[in-house]
Amino acid sequence: MYGEEKSYPPELLNADESLTYDALVVGAGVIGPCIATSLARKGKTVLIVEREWTMPDRIVGELMQPAGIRALRSLGMVQAINNIDACPVTGYTVFYNGDKVAIPYPYKADSEPVDAIPGLVFDGNDKVVNDDTIKIKEFEEDERERGVGFVHGRFIQNLRAICAAEKNVTRLQGNVIQVLRNKEKEVIGAKVDIPGRGKVDFKAHITFICDGIFSKFRKELSPEHVTSVSSSFVGMSLIHADLPSKNHGHVILGQDHMPVLVYQISSIETRILCAYNSPKIPRDVNKWLREEVRQCIPKQLLKSFDEAVAAGKYKSMPNSWLPARQNNVPGMCVVGDALNMRHPLTGGGMAVGLLDVVLLVKTIGDMEFSEREKILDELLDFHFNRKGHAAVINTLSICLYALFAAEGLYLKKLQKGCFRYFLRGGDCVRLPVSFLSGVAPKPLLLTKVFFAMALYSVYVNFEEKGTVGFPLALYEGIAIMYTAARIFSYYLYEQMIG
Repeated sequence: MYGEEKSYPPELLNADESLTYDALVVGAGVIGPCIATSLARKGKTVLIVEREWTMPDRIVGELMQPAGIRALRSLGMVQAINNIDACPVTGYTVFYNGDKVAIPYPYKADSEPVDAIPGLVFDGNDKVVNDDTIKIKEFEEDERERGVGFVHGRFIQNLRAICAAEKNVTRLQGNVIQVLRNKEKEVIGAKVDIPGRGKVDFKAHITFICDGIFSKFRKELSPEHVTSVSSSFVGMSLIHADLPSKNHGHVILGQDHMPVLVYQISSIETRILCAYNSPKIPRDVNKWLREEVRQCIPKQLLKSFDEAVAAGKYKSMPNSWLPARQNNVPGMCVVGDALNMRHPLTGGGMAVGLLDVVLLVKTIGDMEFSEREKILDELLDFHFNRKGHAAVINTLSICLYALFAAEGLYLKKLQKGCFRYFLRGGDCVRLPVSFLSGVAPKPLLLTKVFFAMALYSVYVNFEEKGTVGFPLALYEGIAIMYTAARIFSYYLYEQMIG
């Protein structure tokens, strides 16, 4: 048993183990409260278990793409971004060797209308309200999509508060230590270690595994369902930073350094994430930040960057990759980062997870959860129907990281070509940002645009080599296209077919 020395609110400890709940939700991060709230509004009895209900502190999950906002609208939970000093995001600014290009988010008219789920959306809960930083005029009336940056823990606490307000939801403080199965190997609930009560078995028709990045229970799907890690982020808080582009995420690229991300998460705090191409961060992080990262930081940010480095308050996070597996275990559904992960470079994790919740609720939300075989059949449809949005966001994340990290001659040429492609404007910006923001779940169109960018990289290389360098440019052009195909095709195939 853990945590007996702490004091917890009684309502978090008194869950009734004699009941068989319709749904048991493991984890109350981003995805768990959304599932619990949605199912409760559908009339289901829900038990949601979280190890620690106090506010978490993380350096990722702080920028939500427009697709995530749209999903929250569908769930009637978009007001979770209100009253947390959140910052509207209107697009990106990409820096490359000192040059820059602005990439605004797409027009709402170019996307499908937001689908309000019956029973979940009511009393205007699919619209933001005015607060000190979030304005109805910007989010509801502007012609372009919006994203949002926020302090992760504040957003989580808002989601949890919305969840707690549902009369069909029971919250439980406890450490899930085991997924329970019957003799037919069906999942029938979970064993929870509760402060002051000890280990208690709770039964449910469906157990939703939403325990996030470092999931203990994703292997219940398969022993082979494990993450791979090849890089990491070092994150710091910049205080009162002078941002080059207000309300934009900043992607800082160069041929001699790893990508750096900068985006505002509150009225005073800006997050900077510095990529390192190894699962293990440098031995001397402070030295690495001063000597290798600082040289690529825009002048406007140097003062706040130097102050953050001097303070030495940094955190690191491994960048994990995990293709989804079909939910094929009766009585269990794995969702969110426990099911599927992508590179965090593009900030698509919350969008994928929330779009999955929307699809999941539409697929099984009105069914009787005790009919396990029927639910299992529907989860097969869920697995295939989610491939549209998941394949686009996931494939783009890992391919852009390969280009932006650019270790190797031909990746560097693709990196330069990508930036020059953005500089053309028009569809060369509109389509890529539609994929990035998650509002264009179209894998075939993504394929077309990616290889158009690769071909443009070949053209840029020919242009630079000139007539004299034509033979070398021809050879390099073939190598550039091969490199693009090798990276993109593998990951898209893994997402669509694997």
